[in-house]
Amino acid sequence: MRLLMMVPACLLLAACGKEEAAPDPVRPVLTVIVQPQDVQRLGRFAGSIQARFESTLGFRVAGRIARRWVDVGAQVKPDDILASLDPTDQRNQVRAAEGDLAKVQALWINAQADARRQQALYDRGVGAQAQLDVAQTNLKTTSATLEQAKAALRQAKDQLGYSELRSDHAAVVTAWQAEAGQTVTAGQSVVTLARPDIKEAVIDLPINLAEQLSSGLEFLVASQLDPSITAKASLREIEPQADAATRTRRARLTLAQTPDAFHLGTAISVTLSSSVSPRSELPASALLDKDGKPSVWVVDPQQKTVSMREVKLLDRDAATVTLASGVQAGERVVTAGVNSLKPGQKVIVDEDSAP
Repeated sequence: MRLLMMVPACLLLAACGKEEAAPDPVRPVLTVIVQPQDVQRLGRFAGSIQARFESTLGFRVAGRIARRWVDVGAQVKPDDILASLDPTDQRNQVRAAEGDLAKVQALWINAQADARRQQALYDRGVGAQAQLDVAQTNLKTTSATLEQAKAALRQAKDQLGYSELRSDHAAVVTAWQAEAGQTVTAGQSVVTLARPDIKEAVIDLPINLAEQLSSGLEFLVASQLDPSITAKASLREIEPQADAATRTRRARLTLAQTPDAFHLGTAISVTLSSSVSPRSELPASALLDKDGKPSVWVVDPQQKTVSMREVKLLDRDAATVTLASGVQAGERVVTAGVNSLKPGQKVIVDEDSAP
């Protein structure tokens, strides 16, 4: 009887042992697929397309502007007239120079005749050497005065020509700094011309970013009206002094190619990126500390189980972590429920959670 009573007790204990050894439950988890990146995005900035070469022209003589011949936006060819001064003063100077030249020419003709007469008298023996010397000296002096008068007339004509402001190359008028009727001085800025054949992208960068620019940076320029129109660019120059109001430094970019849609003044957006060593970015919730070492749960796609793997942490913030190594491209990493998993535990993967 005792033996028969012990049998059910043993069976009960065996059943309890089997319940304690029950496998861990299958847990649903959220995951992402590792996608290593070798390019670091540094930001996007607004800018515009501008001409690389601009020139500000002014009259070479002073005067009152009589007329502006072109407006802002006009395309001009070499030697096209842009503006003109009232030429009255310059014309009077030409007339005065012409009168002086005529007077000196008459004196020069008279000096030539006198020198010939004195030379003939001296050759016949009836003229004095002193008179011949005086006549020849007078001829040389008058000849020099004649050359001076001719130069003065050329200068006066040049001054008259300077009363017209002309373009010295094909360009687009981008700004006027003076109006018709305004009196300007010699060299004062009057009009700004831009060469449309060579264009570049111009953006303003924050000081901290401008100081970290390196030769490995890549610039992608896109039209704001049509982002599908893009062009690669490289840094040509950056202004050494920051703008006091905006605390930014202006950067000028050379375009590798210039789409037809990139007209002067076109609004653009420029994306800055830099080549870096391969790295992976994951949600911050994927990282856990195991014995003081950063680790993640990696899902076995065949067995649907997880295993813990130590990783090398490169950077982290409140939302993301950047890993230098430890995971491979295409692997699936758990991003939610990491604290309730065990090595080898089966999981249900939410496929939709993958990017």
